[in-house]
Amino acid sequence: MTDELDLTSFAALSFDCYGTLIDWEAGISAVLGPWAHDQELSLSDEQLLLAYSDNEAAVERETPTALYPQVLAEAFTRTGRVLGRVVSAEWARRLGESVPNWPAFPDSAEALARLAQRYRLIIVSNVHRAGFSGSNERLRGDFAAVITAEDVGAYKPAENHFRALDQTLSELDVPRDQLLHVAQSLFHDHMPAKREGLASVWINRRHDRPGWGATPAPPEEYSYAREFTSMRTFADAVDAAFAASNGVTIPGEER
Repeated sequence: MTDELDLTSFAALSFDCYGTLIDWEAGISAVLGPWAHDQELSLSDEQLLLAYSDNEAAVERETPTALYPQVLAEAFTRTGRVLGRVVSAEWARRLGESVPNWPAFPDSAEALARLAQRYRLIIVSNVHRAGFSGSNERLRGDFAAVITAEDVGAYKPAENHFRALDQTLSELDVPRDQLLHVAQSLFHDHMPAKREGLASVWINRRHDRPGWGATPAPPEEYSYAREFTSMRTFADAVDAAFAASNGVTIPGEER
């Protein structure tokens, strides 16, 4: 990691959505928690997320063309087996259909609006089109392009999203070296970004919590140029960088 990243040198930002802009752990926990209570399992949300995380990644690898609601339902079913409990079809369906109800992080919409004044914004997400459409009602993002797992027939960290991203950059006439990838997941995003030679910044939403939560530990090397604890602090840094490039000082900007 280095602080030597010129945020004014980029023309576009590509975003992971779930974990970065939308609080997917809260959304998943809102279903897993009541299910565990119903099953008389005394497990915390963190313990449930840890049990769940590898199952979702495995389903995505094994069935790359499955729509995300199917992935969620099957991952939940497998998690139940790991925990020695049955997940009914109703509970599995409840998680699968919950994506549009997952909350946005409180700073996401405002930060996206500010960033849209500086860059073209692109979504690169492990979700289905209908799910993202519901989420964007909360984000209100002005996105130049949206790339989903449904579109590319695979789930990150596979390369499919990034091949589609290359095509999108060509269509938007944005040079590849003027793209900055913005994401929370080291496994889904920063690992493939390193593999693809893309500059990236880490939105470390779990900075105040130990462990990996709903995201598997990255098995390969990853990197990122800078770390921020929220979208707000990232947008603040962008505003400060552009102000400095214009010879303007913004007092009290939080880095």
